[in-house]
Amino acid sequence: MLFTCAPRELAATRAASRKVVKRGNKSYAVDLHCHVHTPAADELAKHAYDPSKDPAIYFANARTRDYNRQHRANIDAQLTSVEKRLADMDKMGIDVQAISTSPFQFYYSLEPDLCRQTARTVNERLAEIVASHPDRFVALATVPMQAPELAVAELEYCMKKLGFRGMEIGTNVDGADLSEGRFDTIFAKAEELGAVIFMHPHGFTEAQRFADYYLTNVIGNPLDTTVALSHIVFGGVLDRHPGLKIVSAHGGGYLSHYSARMDHAYKVRPECRDHIKRPPTSYLKKVYFDTMVFSHQQLDHLVKTWGADHIVIGTDYPYDMGYYKPVDFVNDMKSLTRAQKDAIIGGNAARLLKIKPPAGASRARQSKNK
Repeated sequence: MLFTCAPRELAATRAASRKVVKRGNKSYAVDLHCHVHTPAADELAKHAYDPSKDPAIYFANARTRDYNRQHRANIDAQLTSVEKRLADMDKMGIDVQAISTSPFQFYYSLEPDLCRQTARTVNERLAEIVASHPDRFVALATVPMQAPELAVAELEYCMKKLGFRGMEIGTNVDGADLSEGRFDTIFAKAEELGAVIFMHPHGFTEAQRFADYYLTNVIGNPLDTTVALSHIVFGGVLDRHPGLKIVSAHGGGYLSHYSARMDHAYKVRPECRDHIKRPPTSYLKKVYFDTMVFSHQQLDHLVKTWGADHIVIGTDYPYDMGYYKPVDFVNDMKSLTRAQKDAIIGGNAARLLKIKPPAGASRARQSKNK
């Protein structure tokens, strides 16, 4: 059953949707890294899910846990209200969000059938948001990764029945690496369907030294992405499934800035050649990275290393580790051409997600380029 907005909220959000960001002299902007929280899924999982066992919480100290609880309460409207989300999108200059679940609702530690139910609940909520404002939202599914056969079925349902554009997955599945053979059926289905895979971390699984200073997130999230991408590359996932469209959160973690070490290891270590036929960076070049790096210098490095055609906007909305001037962040890059900026701000994501920008957006870009 779809979860419906109250009539008053639905009318208000539809009105807000009609106030689409004015396109005069601006790039068409697509945010591929933004989250929705679904309270109904929490209700389903509350007797079986222990959030304190998640690495992001388990390795944090008491101060961080207390702050996180207050922060979650403070952003509840942004996570759950479509009206508030649309207003914030307009402020940020975002035309379309590719909405995905909060990583706190991956639920990979649950019994598979229960996770199937929570995933369906989340996905139907995402579908409802998209249906009410199809000009402003597209959706990325969550699937029960711990049960690949159920994950494949849910992805197929979301892509074929709900019109989703892909899925969001964690950087590990309850501690299991994504290169494990059992996940190949999921990747094969994603490749077959042309699904975008947005990969997002939820803490680091071995973070015993990360309790202080919010290192569970500051270091832990990009580090888990680094490990996940390393397993995907060295484990041959992209060799077996060359058509995958993987988008990595937080600029790809640390690996995207230090990939040459992988190629050196490939040359000198036999165990680094067990599952791949070419240097690791030749596979990493297939991956897309978001702009969540906070620094023009780091964004410039991403562009120079992987190409402007493999970078997309991400905000991490609405969490406090997000960045909420994404269009300005890219436009202020003096090293980029106008065409590169337009691609990063929205063109690349629109292509990946099969979004057709309105004709006015194209004319606005042409006008700005003159």
